[in-house]
Amino acid sequence: MKISSNHATSLLAVLITIFSSSAFTAYNSNLATFKSPISISRTRCVLSAFDDGEGNASGQPPKITKEQEDDLQWDFFLKHQARGKWRGTWISYDYMGDIVDSTIASVNLQHDREKNIVTHAHDIVVGETTSDCATCFDSTNVRTFPVANYAQGNLARSRCASIAMACGPTLMRSQAMNTELVLSFGNGRVRVVYQHAPVWEKGVEPGSGPPQGLKLFRTMVSRETLDEGPPTYESESENKPARGNPKFFRPVPPFLWHKKWAGTSWTWGPEKGDRGWQIQELDEVDAWHGRPTGDNNNVWSMRLPGGILLQCPRVITSGRGELCRLAWLPEDEGEMGTEADGDPAKLLRVEASVIALEPIIDEENDTMSFKPPSLGSLRCDVLQKFGELENASILEKLKNMGEMENENDGKTLPGEEEIGSFDSNTKGGGGLSP
Repeated sequence: MKISSNHATSLLAVLITIFSSSAFTAYNSNLATFKSPISISRTRCVLSAFDDGEGNASGQPPKITKEQEDDLQWDFFLKHQARGKWRGTWISYDYMGDIVDSTIASVNLQHDREKNIVTHAHDIVVGETTSDCATCFDSTNVRTFPVANYAQGNLARSRCASIAMACGPTLMRSQAMNTELVLSFGNGRVRVVYQHAPVWEKGVEPGSGPPQGLKLFRTMVSRETLDEGPPTYESESENKPARGNPKFFRPVPPFLWHKKWAGTSWTWGPEKGDRGWQIQELDEVDAWHGRPTGDNNNVWSMRLPGGILLQCPRVITSGRGELCRLAWLPEDEGEMGTEADGDPAKLLRVEASVIALEPIIDEENDTMSFKPPSLGSLRCDVLQKFGELENASILEKLKNMGEMENENDGKTLPGEEEIGSFDSNTKGGGGLSP
């Protein structure tokens, strides 16, 4: 598809509007010469409009240099993650979805502008004393655990994609593997850590040989804000979050996932690198957030109050990339009669392909080992509702799927809130990746 020169300026304006980040300053000198974006289904690669330097527009966007990639990653990291203290409640779930631990803590990502480094630490509440008098303050015993320092070009095992971030997969000392996903919106974010541990087939003695797979055994979820305390039902009731900030404790009926969505996408792969896309309309096959139980029987999933959907592999086996996913509805449509009237609902998604248990065969010594786990790909979608689905009764569809069993489905009640506690012998609290 050709784009005439009359449309070049308008499409460039769309591009700048979509990615209004200083991370894109490296590209601005080239964008004015773009000629033919790629059409893939209803998706368009907005970074494909590059001239090759000789006046010829290539069919694919060039892979950016290592220096440009470092600049881009650092800009995303500072803009969406390294913004101060992210306070929340780290809630850990077992394989069955039962709560096994709850910890009040904060993830501190402090940017030193002079040295241009970010210090990463965790503040964890290990005890709390409640005062009896109305004029006295409650006190808490907080322990701080240093984690790491980051600099431009050195984000360790973290990778950013627009408002999302993936940390890992990381192999822990316990031989468990952690994969952490983060989605940020306004002054809040949702963070999830999937933990997989080695397993052996039935009849095989554990530890007698290499594991046959990695099975999910724990998931940690944290709703976090930059406010003075972690978000709770009471705090949001007393101080309603402003438009543009998430409201974690609100009713989100399941049919709200099933809408027409459009927006932008950021993708990364080791071969093609970073790319930005404009999604004109999300295809049904790509709307995995509307299939809460996943696309196959190896998907472990859980939907939490406040519009949070988790999906990850039950078991990760050798030589296969498996998808860890997080979807979030941080904001509903603006209320009628208010300043936000007409503001669309938002949908954020991130998915990371995880590769583990890749064998290394040493034929000379007749031994086998495994490569470290790696990130195969990363994608983040920032979407807005632009219409209702046609020719389908969402209510009937959800009833048939068994998602509308009671009238309180999707609602958060005061009694459902978790109260933080912490085992002082457990440094990681909710099992956070280092």
